[in-house]
Amino acid sequence: MALDYRPATGTIPTDPGVYRFKDPDGRVIYVGKAKSLRSRLSSYFADPATLHPRTYQMVHTATSVDWVTVSTEVEALQLEYSWIKEFDPRFNVKYRDDKSYPYLAVTVGEEFPRLQVMRGAKRKGVRYFGPYSHAWAIRETLDLLLRVFPARTCNTTTFNRARRTGRPCLLGDIGKCAAPCVGRVTPEEHRGIVDEFCDFMAGRGEQLIKRLENEMLAASQDLDFERAARLRDDLVALRRALEKQVVVLPDGTDADVVAFADDPLETAVQVFHVRGGRVRGQRGYVVEKAVEMSIGELVHDFCSQVYGEARESADVPRELLVPELPPDVEALTAWLSQLRGAKVSIRIPQRGDKRALAETVHRNAEQALVQHKMRRVGDLTARSRSLEDLAEALDLPTAPLRIECYDISHIQGTDVVGSMVVFEDGLPRKSEYRRFIVKGEQVDDTAAMSEVLRRRFTHGKAPELPEPADPTQPVEGDETTGRRRRFAYPPQLLVVDGGLPQVNAAAAALAEAGAGDVPVIGLAKRLEEVWLPDEEFPIILPRRSEGLFLLQRLRDEAHRFAISHHRKRRSTRMTASALDEIPGLGEIRRKALLRQFGSLKRLRAASPEEIASVQGIGASTAEAVHRALNPEAGPASATVAEEPQATGDAGETTTTGTAAGA
Repeated sequence: MALDYRPATGTIPTDPGVYRFKDPDGRVIYVGKAKSLRSRLSSYFADPATLHPRTYQMVHTATSVDWVTVSTEVEALQLEYSWIKEFDPRFNVKYRDDKSYPYLAVTVGEEFPRLQVMRGAKRKGVRYFGPYSHAWAIRETLDLLLRVFPARTCNTTTFNRARRTGRPCLLGDIGKCAAPCVGRVTPEEHRGIVDEFCDFMAGRGEQLIKRLENEMLAASQDLDFERAARLRDDLVALRRALEKQVVVLPDGTDADVVAFADDPLETAVQVFHVRGGRVRGQRGYVVEKAVEMSIGELVHDFCSQVYGEARESADVPRELLVPELPPDVEALTAWLSQLRGAKVSIRIPQRGDKRALAETVHRNAEQALVQHKMRRVGDLTARSRSLEDLAEALDLPTAPLRIECYDISHIQGTDVVGSMVVFEDGLPRKSEYRRFIVKGEQVDDTAAMSEVLRRRFTHGKAPELPEPADPTQPVEGDETTGRRRRFAYPPQLLVVDGGLPQVNAAAAALAEAGAGDVPVIGLAKRLEEVWLPDEEFPIILPRRSEGLFLLQRLRDEAHRFAISHHRKRRSTRMTASALDEIPGLGEIRRKALLRQFGSLKRLRAASPEEIASVQGIGASTAEAVHRALNPEAGPASATVAEEPQATGDAGETTTTGTAAGA
């Protein structure tokens, strides 16, 4: 479909620049930058079938587009940042904290700078250290350091009252404040104390410790033991403060380590601030992805928005460790270097301590995303709204209090398993979860899904099943106990992981099983589309819909449950030992052999005599074990000729088992 506002390709310049899409009311809904405006804007007006659904939605929401050309990509970055802050476009990623982190702030712009805990937007004339996870962590650090750096911590009211009365506060009396309010130190002396504190917090603590050690030794040599003892206590406090900051990079690296964990709708971002090789602070964001973005594009947005707000050059690190380089890494590096006033490098850690730290930050990002989702799960109002959203969007007669979701897991048609997870009232009902083993060779997803659903609803219609005559003998049904586990009442909504083919297969299986009245939908993972049977177009739920969030949780839980069962079965099959195929070698003897040699590899390399030295293993059994594990070696001695020869089929089976076990 042609868009009326699409500019003629020849009228779009090829220079670097910044563009903005506007809606019918003239509001800016998206801002972007490009090295070549013509190339970038033309991509938005390509065949709609090639556009991601969210990009398609943005382009078709807009009614106009304009742009500004600039000389360089660095200028484009600066203008893009300014426009995003000015217009707050709804389709741009916005890096807002998932919570308000406290900082240790120093009001260096005042005559008598103050040390304090500060939250919110950064202000001019204030130097920040952190962020910290908790305010009490800042207060603990301050309590340790005030005896070494007795700077002012009181508010303006307390400070002015002390100046009027000529009486310092309690901290001044106990030596944890230099009491500039009553003139015990001059403004210059107090600022010197604050400067030393800032140097220590900025990672230059080792230099200060060495200086204090020299002063302590000099005081001791001058027999000024009182001052030496005071310096000794100061050193203890400084070392304790340093111990609270974990050393993660021994080379004194000054870096920010950034990691992302995302799903189709949201991304959790975690940043570890490393200064002087120590983790000085940590920060987290949860952002919504209005348009589809790669990790590299998220890195670009993160750098341009977060570091664009930097009030101090120290807020921009010397090194930025990221999981993927942004497309405009050269321009971004030049822009950050301008902000810092020194060279900045952006790179992907490949090995060593930095790689290990990056993996740690990534695990923190994954956990932050899980916790963000769980906070929504625990909200009763949100759960009720999610069920109401689904009922309205799918035109259901009532809210679906019981929802079942199915997924299939396999590798190229082998070890095919299915999973069924159940949510009741928006929460998992794990006692109702079921696993299915799908027999047959090279079974595809739709055939496996059909079989799983037929088994579930065929068995579900007959809740009263006769008990087996012999309880020790398994019957078809549950894979763990051998007994057929009874299913509960049918769901008010059935969800399958997949698009239109999976939904149609599921609907056919339900009709065949006599459960055609159960509503069935499919959730396509790549585009988060909701498919109905035999419908040409999917349903697109709003990005912020609680109903879509519930469907995502169902799909992810079904996938987790299926993949864990698949991995377990595959692991069992792959670790099947060749020893299981040797006649006469029971479980006790197999355990004795593995206990003696430690592994199948060492047992294979052993001679028949070494195998026979194991208690309970005779010469004939040792020869059979050696021959089974080394079929290419042939008979090991004349004794082997007397043993019954294995058939070709058995040899093939044994070889296969050996390879799998090895």
